[in-house]
Amino acid sequence: MALTKYCLGDLLELTTETNANNEYGARDVRGMTITKEIIPTKADVSNTDLSKFLVVHPGEFVFNPRTHGKKIGFGYNDTDSSFLISWNNIAFRIKGTMRDKVLSEYLFFHFNRAEWDREACYRSWGSSTEVFTWEALCEMELDLPPLSVQQKYVDIYNSMLANQRCYERGLEDLKLTCDAYIENLRRKTPTKKIGAYLTQSDRRNDIGLSVDFVRGLATSKAMIPTKADMDGVSLNNYKVVPPRYIAYVPDTSRRGDKVSLGFNDTDETFLVSSISTVFGTELSVLIPEYLMLFLTRSEFDRYARFNSWGSARETFNFEDMCDVEIPIPDISVQKAIADIFTAYNTRKLINERLKAQIKDLCPILVKGAVEEGEKL
Repeated sequence: MALTKYCLGDLLELTTETNANNEYGARDVRGMTITKEIIPTKADVSNTDLSKFLVVHPGEFVFNPRTHGKKIGFGYNDTDSSFLISWNNIAFRIKGTMRDKVLSEYLFFHFNRAEWDREACYRSWGSSTEVFTWEALCEMELDLPPLSVQQKYVDIYNSMLANQRCYERGLEDLKLTCDAYIENLRRKTPTKKIGAYLTQSDRRNDIGLSVDFVRGLATSKAMIPTKADMDGVSLNNYKVVPPRYIAYVPDTSRRGDKVSLGFNDTDETFLVSSISTVFGTELSVLIPEYLMLFLTRSEFDRYARFNSWGSARETFNFEDMCDVEIPIPDISVQKAIADIFTAYNTRKLINERLKAQIKDLCPILVKGAVEEGEKL
């Protein structure tokens, strides 16, 4: 058997380099997710002292010691550039003396598994906030196959990742094409208020739809399976969203300056909370797919937030929605642009599935590498 058992503390060391000389700025600040991704930070750091932020170089890891339910916020810098992460996170790397024992990419497979999240949360401790410490990480064990076996499975992962990222770049090109069409229309076509072509719907669940048809509305402008606890909740007062109808939450004060909104682009009928506003369009003049092009833009979020009103809670009601102005060209032009947008959304969904499949591949790769190592 060619497997060698290690404590992670034997392989890893903390990195404590800070941005003391302010070499990096606000654009270099990153965050991490419980899906083990590094993302641009969502925090406003324009007025933040970044000198104490940690510098994370290529090939280094970072995690949030505070657990989030059953998952750990974690990231791996697989880029060619260094970035900043908040000082209340923990950054680490493979020891220089152990780089002939483990590849950083292979080690990331180990961390990018549900099994590791479960063990990490089990080793966490605390009362109001549970913490997964550096010491707890160092106590964890893993069986490592030879470096050549690790490299084989890293190559498989990297080839799939390269294909996904190539697909993603094409996706962004399609989005740019769509945006270019919109900007061209805005310059050449007079705008009109959309209220004349909208019809509000207050239909409730008179067809007995079950909880399986309840949907939430996301600030990413998507209609998603509800995350609410629906146990014992009556659905009689929930609003019906037929195919090609749009629904949004009027309250804009507690959603990061974004409107929670979704479009039913399926052939099924869904339900949304009674606090939502549901409407359709006059299809002979304004198709909803074309309207969604404008409602998914950041410009609309800014407009809706600016035009919201209230004291304890600010709202963007249906009358405010009716005052939104957009260029409304001939239906054939709308369909042509909407087709590009539909293709973009379809490819975007495929891309998310590809990313999920790659993530799901990590435990399979670790299992395959370990089994191959056992046979050597």
